[in-house]
Amino acid sequence: MGQALTRKLMVTALFLSTLVGSAMAMGSRPPAAGMPASSFSLTDLHGQAHSLEQYRGKIVLVNFWATWCKPCTSEMPAMQTVYDQLRDKDFVVLAVNELEDEAKVREHIQQYKHTFPVLLDRENQVANQYGVFGLPVSVFIDQQGVVQEYIKGGLLTEEKIQEIVSRIQHATPVKAAFLH
Repeated sequence: MGQALTRKLMVTALFLSTLVGSAMAMGSRPPAAGMPASSFSLTDLHGQAHSLEQYRGKIVLVNFWATWCKPCTSEMPAMQTVYDQLRDKDFVVLAVNELEDEAKVREHIQQYKHTFPVLLDRENQVANQYGVFGLPVSVFIDQQGVVQEYIKGGLLTEEKIQEIVSRIQHATPVKAAFLH
């Protein structure tokens, strides 16, 4: 009876540790302002790879979304408007779609005529890296690749995006602040 109980406890402990490990792998802690942004590479609807590193020197809005998410699709016109206004001023929007069928995503983007890059997170890997639980989530990353703002569930407006981008543009880079 003692050996059977020990074996049963060991199997239970192994099962629980696997469960905890799986839960931990489901998502990381969301990045805080001032932390380096996690690097990633995803393909867009045209099969072209986009890595966060290729946008170094620009302000990047990484927006996690899905077609079924009403707040997500409601904020996309504001993202498009600001993208149109600022893309020539080193601002880019990367709309990261989570786990949806490519045809459905393509149909949505064509219907609403969005022109910013739409990336496919087919395995939810990047969303997990960024601690995304619930949509939408928007992450503003500065020119040096540092997270400046993490917005969960908040509806982005043109004014809010403009205000955050302006604040980032006029901030003293972190490296320069320590040189004085």
